[in-house]
Amino acid sequence: MAIIITDECINCGACEPECPNTAIYEGADDWRYKDGTKLTGTIVLPDGTEMDADAAQTPISDDIYYIVPGKCTECKGFHEEPQCAAVCPVDCCVPDDNHVESEELLLQRQSFLHNE
Repeated sequence: MAIIITDECINCGACEPECPNTAIYEGADDWRYKDGTKLTGTIVLPDGTEMDADAAQTPISDDIYYIVPGKCTECKGFHEEPQCAAVCPVDCCVPDDNHVESEELLLQRQSFLHNE
């Protein structure tokens, strides 16, 4: 299951540097698959979609920090718990019921993102 940042976010930014996948972005900032990963050039996502890892993607939120579900691994393969949730002062980093995923899938994503 990916993590989501709720609208209780106070935009403190504490979560962003803690993410080992660079899956957290400030509201209105474009995101890229290459950010914080070993992905470059043309990539094929696990769902079969082909895209450019360097291409800017549309922000998920314009107002608050957000987490890209396709880059979130709940810190599996790095830490025992999601680091964004561990450092959030208002507890707004919570499991995303719309992106329920197994530990196996999260570890596969971690391996994909970091070419391991």
